[in-house]
Amino acid sequence: MIRLPRGADRWVPGLVGSWLRDSGWRASPGSQPTVWLHFTDHFEPLGGGATQAQALERVSRWERHWPRIAQSVPDSFGRSAQFTFFYPAEEDEPEVVERIASIVRQGVGDIEVHYHHDQDTDANFRTVVGTFVRRLREEHGLLRVNEAGAIEWCFIHGNWALDNSHPEGRWCGLNNELTLLRELGCRADFTLPSAPSGCQTSLVNAIYWAEDDPTKPKSHDRGTLVRAGVAPPPDALLMVQGPLTVRQHERYRVLPTLEVGELAGYALPTMARARSWLRAAPRIGNHIFLKLFGHGAQERNGAPLLEGGGLQRCLEMTRTACEERGYRVGYLTAWEVTRLIEDLSAGRCAPDGMPEWLPALAGSR
Repeated sequence: MIRLPRGADRWVPGLVGSWLRDSGWRASPGSQPTVWLHFTDHFEPLGGGATQAQALERVSRWERHWPRIAQSVPDSFGRSAQFTFFYPAEEDEPEVVERIASIVRQGVGDIEVHYHHDQDTDANFRTVVGTFVRRLREEHGLLRVNEAGAIEWCFIHGNWALDNSHPEGRWCGLNNELTLLRELGCRADFTLPSAPSGCQTSLVNAIYWAEDDPTKPKSHDRGTLVRAGVAPPPDALLMVQGPLTVRQHERYRVLPTLEVGELAGYALPTMARARSWLRAAPRIGNHIFLKLFGHGAQERNGAPLLEGGGLQRCLEMTRTACEERGYRVGYLTAWEVTRLIEDLSAGRCAPDGMPEWLPALAGSR
C-alpha cells in the first residue's frame, strides 16, 4: 500500500476536485494562454533571532544578486522577473525595510505584509498591522492608495494559521481575522497552500472569495470560485492559492511526494517540478496563475537560490515548461496578480484578453 504525504486526508478530496474542475478546461480558440508567475516570499531578515547587522547582510545578498537574475530571463513581454517580499509587521526595522525598498525601486519586485502572532486581540492586530502599513506608505513610499485615500495591500499569514485555522488554536487567536484584514485595507491573501500543516484548507488549487464567519475559525476553508465577469459576494476577501499536488519522488521514484510550490535549499527547481506546477496552477479563462513561495532571507535558502542559481533555473525551467504547452509566461507582483484577478471578475478584462494596464509594463526592466 502506498502511503500518502502527512495530512493528506485534509486536502486529497480537494485535489481530486481540482482535477475534475480543470478537466474540461480548454484554451479559447485562436488565443494563447498566459502563465502569470509570481514569487511570494515570506521574507524574514530578522528571523531566528538575527541581529540588525545580520538582517542587513541577508538583504545585501538579495541586493547583489536578484536584480541581475531578474533581468537575465525576461518574460514573453520582455519584462524582468518580479519578486514580492512579504515582510513581517512585527519586525518593522526602518533601515532593513528601506534596503529592501531599494531593490523594489529597480523595477524587480514589491513589498507586502506578513505577520506572525499568537493569542492576539482585535486591538493589538489593528495597532501592529495598521501602524506597519502606514509606515510602509508614509516613510518608504510603498504599497498604494485608492481613490478614497485608503492604503491597499496583500497579505501572508505567519505559520500558515490564517483566521485561527491551526487545529490547536495556535499562532493567531482571531476568528474574525478576514474581517480585520479587509477593514485595514487588505485586498488579497497569498498564504496558501500550507500542507502538510493542519492549517491547510479543503479547497485547493483555487482562486476564490472567502466570506468571514467571525464566530468560527478557518472561514476560508471553502469559498466561491472567482469567475470571469461574476461579481464577488459582499464583504469577501480574495484568496490566491499556489499549486498543491503530488508528484513522483525524485529519489524514491515509486513513492509520491508532496508538491506545494516551495523554493528552498532543500526544494530546488527541476523540470519535473515545473511541469507539475503548471498542471496544478489555478486558472481563470486563459489566465493561469502560478504562485511560488519560500523563505528567501534565510542563508540556507538564499545562497542556493541566488549564488547557486536556483532562481535563475526556476525562471528558465518555467519558461521551458510553458513553451512545451504553447503558453506565454508573464511576471507579476502579488499586487498585480490581485489587480488582474479583480479585473477578470469585474469584466474589465475578458477571459481570453489582456488587462488594459499591462501593455505599459511590457518591455519595462
